[in-house]
Amino acid sequence: MSSAREAEDLPARGGMPATITPEFAVLGAEVVEDAVAPTLRFRLGVSEPSEREIFTIALTAQINVEPARREHDAATRERLVDLFGEPERWPATTHPFLWAQATTLVPTFTGAGMFTLPVPSTFDLEIAAARYFSSLEDGEVPLAFHFSGSILLRGEDGRVQAVPVPWSCSTTWRMPIATWRAMMRRHYPGRSWVALQEDTIERLTEYRREHGLHSFDACVDRMLERDPGEAGGG
Repeated sequence: MSSAREAEDLPARGGMPATITPEFAVLGAEVVEDAVAPTLRFRLGVSEPSEREIFTIALTAQINVEPARREHDAATRERLVDLFGEPERWPATTHPFLWAQATTLVPTFTGAGMFTLPVPSTFDLEIAAARYFSSLEDGEVPLAFHFSGSILLRGEDGRVQAVPVPWSCSTTWRMPIATWRAMMRRHYPGRSWVALQEDTIERLTEYRREHGLHSFDACVDRMLERDPGEAGGG
């Protein structure tokens, strides 16, 4: 209760703002079983060498995929041509790209603590990260976590201060692709998603009705199996 009352007195008066550089480490990740949408829960550790009392950290994490930090076999490279181009171009095209941005509140700690970071995900194959993940059959995904936010702590003069998380706060982790696949299997067993424009959906609906098909999947399957002589037909 006393910490909450002190926090209400912000901004603190007197004294220089504290210089705090927390260190973060990813300890693991697991599927959130009861989430409405596909979500991974990352477990992280945080430490602060000065061992000041940290009341909370309002933390934002930008999570990037770094494909250049892993090997890709020939079959995987072929599946990723539409994302990175031909293999000879990969040194210039496999640069880091955004997967997700997530926020959380780090609970009170002194010296070191642990917290979780929920990260919603998507199976929309128009999204670069989903397309990349779905193309990997095994191994790990190299990730980089870049942190920002605000730290609420007790300053050296005993007053409560709010200071920014330094932009230099980052860490890396290699996520087993099996973890991502387990999450997607739970929510979309045996399925994938592709975003279509509204007029394409309308035409597909009409095709489905005209041919008495039971699903959009059946429509696409029929179109793909059509005789070449029918390719230009309606």
